[in-house]
Amino acid sequence: MEGRRVVVSALQFACTDDVSTNVATAERLVRAAHSKGANIILIQELFEGYYFCQAQREDFFQRAKPYKNHPTIMRMQKLAKELGVVIPVSFFEEANNAHYNSVAMIDANGTDLGLYRKSHIPDGPGYQEKFYFNPGDTGFKVFETKFAKIGVAICWDQWFPEAARAMVLQGAEILLYPTAIGSEPQDEGLDSRDHWKRVMQGHAGANLVPLVASNRIGKEIIQTERGNSEITFYGNSFIAGPTGEIVATADDRNHAVLVAEFDLDKIKAKRHGWGVFRDRRPDLYKALLTLDGSKP
Repeated sequence: MEGRRVVVSALQFACTDDVSTNVATAERLVRAAHSKGANIILIQELFEGYYFCQAQREDFFQRAKPYKNHPTIMRMQKLAKELGVVIPVSFFEEANNAHYNSVAMIDANGTDLGLYRKSHIPDGPGYQEKFYFNPGDTGFKVFETKFAKIGVAICWDQWFPEAARAMVLQGAEILLYPTAIGSEPQDEGLDSRDHWKRVMQGHAGANLVPLVASNRIGKEIIQTERGNSEITFYGNSFIAGPTGEIVATADDRNHAVLVAEFDLDKIKAKRHGWGVFRDRRPDLYKALLTLDGSKP
């Protein structure tokens, strides 16, 4: 019996600090993924420019644009409709006096299915996102696209198993994580790439769903109030299967178009048969609703 087959793709490239150049690169790689049979194509986080959150600069708020009539989203809508593919679009959103790190989910007919705003906002050397972004207010969402029910979360969200579980509980069949992660300016010896991958492999295996992570590559230098800050993004974009196994992976320095095919009906049967969703005990998880582990 033929199952419900879907081909997912993760893109990986080095960004310039020119929007038109980066959007053109993204489009070229989306087309390449489509030529490999991809149905759902993930572009990396904030791909329109450099990862500007290395510095706290008021002028960088000019990079934000409103969700409605956003030029990059509209261009990706046309591309999605032309190719018949699903494209989540990461962007810096301005909403009156609020700002968000957001993803618009574009379906295969070009329809904008809605918005997810990043829930967990990091703050540390090189990754000073709390200066720019309000905590997302959408909650974790699942988008019913032509090819699959998709849960999408953004970068720092990927370190939280609660986010992955919440999306799969809502019916997500595939998890997507657009990302920008690399070296740590405060510690040249810290390399998180293997930890980063293992955490997300755990999300895939614990929830029995495929997972796609798309990260950038290249060295980016941002002028700060105290000189320059530099991050070398380590790529390693990957696709994991429903037991957490890595089925496709990129290196740390080259542009990449990864693809992998999954039978969603077969995976659904495995997920149901494995019993982790049958045997969940939400009544015992009340400590998760607190910061200190006490029962509310």
